[in-house]
Amino acid sequence: MKNIFIAILLTISFAPTFAQTDGAVFVTTPYLQIGSSPSAQTLQLLWHTADANATWIVEHQVNNQWVRSENPVATNIRLSNIDPHVVYRATLQNLVPGSDFAYRVFKNGAEVFSAHARAPKSAGQSYRFVVFGDIGAGTKEAKEIANAVYHVKPDMVVVPGDIVYDYGLVSDYRTKFWPIYNAGKEDAIGVPLMRSVPFVGAVGNHDADSRDLDKAPDALAYYYYWDQPLNGPVSKEGGAIVPLLKGSDAHKNAFLEGAGNRYPAMTNFSFNYGNAHWLVLDADNYVDWTDSLLVDWVKKDLAAAKDAQWRFVTYHHPGFNSSIEHFEQQQMRLLAPIFEKGNVDVVFSGHVHNYQRSFPMHFVPAGKGILLVGGRDNKTLRGRTVNGHWTLDKNFDGKTETHPNGVIYIVTGAGGQDLYNPEQEKDNDSWQKFTDKFISTVHTFTIADANGKTLSIKQTDAIGKVVDSFTITKN
Repeated sequence: MKNIFIAILLTISFAPTFAQTDGAVFVTTPYLQIGSSPSAQTLQLLWHTADANATWIVEHQVNNQWVRSENPVATNIRLSNIDPHVVYRATLQNLVPGSDFAYRVFKNGAEVFSAHARAPKSAGQSYRFVVFGDIGAGTKEAKEIANAVYHVKPDMVVVPGDIVYDYGLVSDYRTKFWPIYNAGKEDAIGVPLMRSVPFVGAVGNHDADSRDLDKAPDALAYYYYWDQPLNGPVSKEGGAIVPLLKGSDAHKNAFLEGAGNRYPAMTNFSFNYGNAHWLVLDADNYVDWTDSLLVDWVKKDLAAAKDAQWRFVTYHHPGFNSSIEHFEQQQMRLLAPIFEKGNVDVVFSGHVHNYQRSFPMHFVPAGKGILLVGGRDNKTLRGRTVNGHWTLDKNFDGKTETHPNGVIYIVTGAGGQDLYNPEQEKDNDSWQKFTDKFISTVHTFTIADANGKTLSIKQTDAIGKVVDSFTITKN
């Protein structure tokens, strides 16, 4: 895969709407993010380059007039096992919500890149978002799903963890992520999706578990390459939210220089898009969701979202899961009463490599559950089992009855990795009682269309076959 990626960089060419550029200009070509202060009028543009001394200018169209962004901000990435490079960030401002616009990037006065994108939607506009997790595997199936996502033309893509396999490394991004989701053109390897559509990412275990920087100096690349809100709870290493970094001072300092204020703040955050409020959480086994700081922050965040028509939550480890794989990792069940009180509509997760949908449900945990440990040292956190009582709305069918009584939990982790438990798809007796749909023999992704008080969701495979669909309406 590494040789393929190098070949792409050397021979890359863009579709007719893109400026012709030499692959040597960029380590990673420009891509969009929602930024640290998302709005319907702004997007963040990032790119990576080996040239630390060039002068960069970004321009974008506003009402068909070219305007210049503020000077890009540079962050140096200087790791012992990766060639030094620079991550640039430029804010595209004063966008017309929902409008299509062009942008272009200049290096030392010469245009080296251009593309088209769509501004975020405002509260009064309809929009489409796609959700699929466990995506950065570099497999044939991951590429097929990426191509399908590209062709359904989402306004935003949400990734509920395991963004890149296996260890969240810079090198993993270069071989299994950028070539597929941020390709120069549509081909058998990837699609030019991220230059036109912002991705939002929650960390999964494969993104955040590797914290020994002596063993993997380029680990935790999530904090280098994503630009998302930093409005989550303030935390310190070694506490309930963030485990300790390991490694030499040199490796730690190199990581902290590249991560900046995104570490560790960017693992729990929230933002608004269209008429929806999104809550993005770190559900990894090392997080203690019995901690009052965390729990209180979630409560306050959802309470403050009273003006949002829709409330969505995304994280990696599902609390409600019928698969044999990862069944014991139930720690996120502890938040179910908070989600219900906060009027959350749908929770999206990954981790389990298939598709599952629960009945609309209410859940009352029986205490704080039992913390599980394992591994060779018998000290590795494996999650938390949480028993309790659920109440299911089996009248909701998403077609004739579209007003759910409770939260709907979706597992959409079939984005490219090997599928889990295909033998369970037709074995209904192996499902938990809260499970309504279970698709584990085909890779799929979630398409959601929000139009005012109507939300339509369908689960689709790479060739467009719909394996599940439902609609939620509000009065």
